[in-house]
Amino acid sequence: MPKMKTKSGAKKRFKLTASGKVKAGQAGKQHGMIKRSNDQIRKLRGTTVLKNVDAKRVKKSFMPNG
Repeated sequence: MPKMKTKSGAKKRFKLTASGKVKAGQAGKQHGMIKRSNDQIRKLRGTTVLKNVDAKRVKKSFMPNG
């Protein structure tokens, strides 16, 4: 049997924590900053941990070795 490969797009977008949760960059910071409040821009910095439903899907479909 061939090995299952991780999707290369997922490698760049997601990281797994030691406890198995999935970390991802915050959405909504690519463009259109003038429409957003300074509070919102500040809160969207850095990374966030995905919800369980989304994390399960990412791990099963895109990162089978994670």
